[in-house]
Amino acid sequence: MQAIVIDKPYRFVPPHHGSLWPNLMRACLPRYLKNSHGIESLESFGLDRLKASLAAGHGIMLAPNHCRPCDPMVLGLMTSAIPQPLYIMAARHLFMQGRLLPWLLPRLGVFSVYREGLDREALKCAIQILVDARRPLVIFPEGAISRTNDRLNHLLDGTVFIARSAAKQRKDLNPPGKVVIHPVAIRYFFRGDIARALTPVLEDIEKRLSWQPQKDKPLVHRIVKVGEALLTLKELEYAEKPRGGTLAQRVSALIDQLLAPLETEWLKGKHDGDVTARVKALRTAILPEMVAGDTTEEERARRWRQLAELYLAQQLFFYPADYFSAPPTPEQLLETVERFEEDLTDTVRIHRPIHAVLEVGESIEVSPVRERGIETDPVMTGIRRQLEAMLARLKEKRPPEHE
Repeated sequence: MQAIVIDKPYRFVPPHHGSLWPNLMRACLPRYLKNSHGIESLESFGLDRLKASLAAGHGIMLAPNHCRPCDPMVLGLMTSAIPQPLYIMAARHLFMQGRLLPWLLPRLGVFSVYREGLDREALKCAIQILVDARRPLVIFPEGAISRTNDRLNHLLDGTVFIARSAAKQRKDLNPPGKVVIHPVAIRYFFRGDIARALTPVLEDIEKRLSWQPQKDKPLVHRIVKVGEALLTLKELEYAEKPRGGTLAQRVSALIDQLLAPLETEWLKGKHDGDVTARVKALRTAILPEMVAGDTTEEERARRWRQLAELYLAQQLFFYPADYFSAPPTPEQLLETVERFEEDLTDTVRIHRPIHAVLEVGESIEVSPVRERGIETDPVMTGIRRQLEAMLARLKEKRPPEHE
């Protein structure tokens, strides 16, 4: 389990407001992205839409999809064409990794948010950034890295809550101001030999399974076979025998087996709906006493086991059931094997070359008041609709090597 949940007291980390470090980092980003993430080229579309909102003086929120850890840095590359630094809201665990990141992130305009509770300081900071309208604010509405570029997950309502709260304050300015949201679609293309890239990873996983290398199998079959084996091992761990049914049914059943007992204990009954939201609600219930130090060592160990089960449930959810229903793209194969490796080792080796394509969507003006009687906020609907349309459109921009 990656160290994304912290059981230590939380302290809000605000962003620095200078532009020196963002400008210096922007010059280093191409080399960093190439060496650390395999990103060797970037193509951008729709920047005129963002430039128009900047020229109009709007409070601007950027709402990108979040499929890879390097998404914030890719957005940072985009700023060289504006040019305008960004503020970025990021999970608090990033500020607990070593010494360099906690020092560097605030200087780059990044500020922390505590996802396992109500972080009033982070909300206040984000709202004020939009009210001041000096730089765009980046919030990833999916709330977690999915490694599924072709599936958009549930979008968190806090995105629009922040924008609407800022819109209420901006309308009272003299002269009044607006808050707009630009959805931003990020799409990655692997431009290398996919079989050559994935074979060493699959061989390492097969060795972990005590298998002979499955070199005689087609690549897709080999990936599916490894996935079934890893799922079966988890079923044996938690259900004592493999389940019947399709892969989708088996994954869904295992997720419910992990979450339902915890929801009965902590939330007074099983919940339905999005898995990431269910996991967040459980973490919010389990962690406070751990953070406060109000548990015995035995109870703390029990809760850590529960948090590990929550992590597993969320990871299982990020394997889309229909990802291989059509002939999979090289990126879908890459993402799936990367997730295998990440779930087994907490690390992912670098694959290159990757070409990043980014599109800034049309601005969505945020009203200070939400219409009553509407179950789904129309702003959230607009963000999702644009992101899905842009991701589908960008998928068609496959480099010539794979056409």
